[in-house]
Amino acid sequence: MLKKEFTYRGKTMEELKKLSLNEFIKLIPARQRRTLSKGFTEQQKRLLLKIKKAKDGNYKKIIKTHCRNLIILPEMIDSVIYVHSGKEFSQVRINEEMIGHYLGEFVLTRKRIAHSSPGVGATKSSSSAATKKK
Repeated sequence: MLKKEFTYRGKTMEELKKLSLNEFIKLIPARQRRTLSKGFTEQQKRLLLKIKKAKDGNYKKIIKTHCRNLIILPEMIDSVIYVHSGKEFSQVRINEEMIGHYLGEFVLTRKRIAHSSPGVGATKSSSSAATKKK
């Protein structure tokens, strides 16, 4: 079965990578459009520069960031970024489907809680059951 070519709002990946930032802003949803139209922070600019250098092969270190509010742009595709979850850095491999989303959406800040079964003496029923066995 043939793999369907990825498109974002009717544009292929090649077309998206050729777009300027202002043209790309017109394609994304309103919340992301308002965020990008304000411009990048210094932290976001440094991160984008590191990603660009890594793509060219000039940056050998792993890319770590606390910047969870950066919107994923087409030039970030196929890169690996370690995003801070509040406790540790989690690896995020960016692919086409992530365009227009925030980096923080892919790194959860809370762990799932899984409780085990209660022990002896944890409930009143377990203590009454222990006295009946005597």
